[in-house]
Amino acid sequence: MPGSTPSLTRATSPSTHFNGSSPGSAYLRPVKDCEAIRKSLTKDYPPEKRKWSVMGQSFGGFCCVHYLSRYPEGLQEVFITGGLPPLVKDIDVVYRHLYSQYDPGQACSIVKVRSTGKVAERNNIYYAKYPEDVRRVKDIIRHVEKGVVTLPSGGRLSVLRLRQLGMLFGSHGESLGIQTIDMICHLTSDLTQFGFFTRQSLSAFESVQPFDDAPLRATKWSADRVMITIPEFINTSPDGNEPVFFTGEMIHRSMFDDYAELVDLKETADILAYTEDWPDLYDEEQLAKNKVPVYAAIYIEDMYVHFGLALETALKIKNCKNFITNIMYHDAISHRTDELMRRLFDLRDDTLD
Repeated sequence: MPGSTPSLTRATSPSTHFNGSSPGSAYLRPVKDCEAIRKSLTKDYPPEKRKWSVMGQSFGGFCCVHYLSRYPEGLQEVFITGGLPPLVKDIDVVYRHLYSQYDPGQACSIVKVRSTGKVAERNNIYYAKYPEDVRRVKDIIRHVEKGVVTLPSGGRLSVLRLRQLGMLFGSHGESLGIQTIDMICHLTSDLTQFGFFTRQSLSAFESVQPFDDAPLRATKWSADRVMITIPEFINTSPDGNEPVFFTGEMIHRSMFDDYAELVDLKETADILAYTEDWPDLYDEEQLAKNKVPVYAAIYIEDMYVHFGLALETALKIKNCKNFITNIMYHDAISHRTDELMRRLFDLRDDTLD
C-alpha cells in the first residue's frame, strides 16, 4: 500500500535505530545476538569450555572482526574467508581501489598492488573473450535510451542496471561472464527478432540480480561519485568502438528508481547514506593486542574485497595467520570447500609441511 513503508525522518538520528540495541543494525546486532546465544548455551558449562569458534564468509568476515573487537572473551578461534574488512574511514578509498586499485594518492600503505582494478580487469577479460559484445551491449543501450523499459516486477531496465550484470564476474564459474553473455545474447536476440525485449528475457534478467531481495548498505553514494572519476567507467555511449564497462558490487542511488522493491525506501536510503554519527565497528587497538587465533583466506583475485586493503587488515590483527592465493575467487568456500578448509585447518594445526 502506498505510504505504508516505514521510514526514518530527518529529525530522527538513524543511529538511534541502527545501533547495538536495535534489530536494524547490519553489523552490531548479529554479533551482539551471537554473543547472547553463546552465553545462554554455555551457561552451565565449565568456564574453560564456554568459548566457541566462529566462521565468516564475506560480510560474515566483517562481523567476525567486529566480534574480535567487542567480545573477544567469547571466542576460541575465528575463521574468515574473503571477509577481512578495510580499516579505513573514507569509503571512497575502498571503491577507488576496487575500480582502479592503485592511485598514487590513495595507495595501500603496506602492500602495493597492480594498477588495473579488478572490476576493470574483469571487463577487459570479458570483452577480449567476447569482442562481439562491444556492439551488442551498445545496441541494447541504444534501445534502452529510447524509452522506459519496464521489468515484470515493475522495476525498470536502465543503462546502469544493465551494467550491473558485471557483479557476476567475480565468482567461480562466472569469472568469464557466462551468465552475462547469456543475458546479452537473449536481449540481443529479442531486438533482432522482435524489436523489443520479451517478458521471458526480462524475467531472466531480473533473476540474476539480487537487490530486490537483499538489503543494501548506504555509503554516501560513494560508488556514483568515484565511478565518474575513473575513465574506463565514464563511457556509456551507444556510439563508437570503445566498450561500455560493466560495474561490480557497487550501490548506486539510481537503484532506488530501478528496483521495484527499493523505490519506497529512497528517502530513507538518502538519510542513512549521509548519516555521520555511526559507532565505530572495529577497535584497532583491541585488534592489535588480539589473543584469539584467527585464520584468514585472502584472495588476490577478489573482485569484491580488495586484496591490498584486506592484507593491511590482516597485518593489523595480532595472531592472524593467512592463506593467500591467486587460484580462488571470492566464493571459494562454496565451490572449492574441501581445498579451502584444508588450507585453513593446516594453518590452525601448523601442518603446512
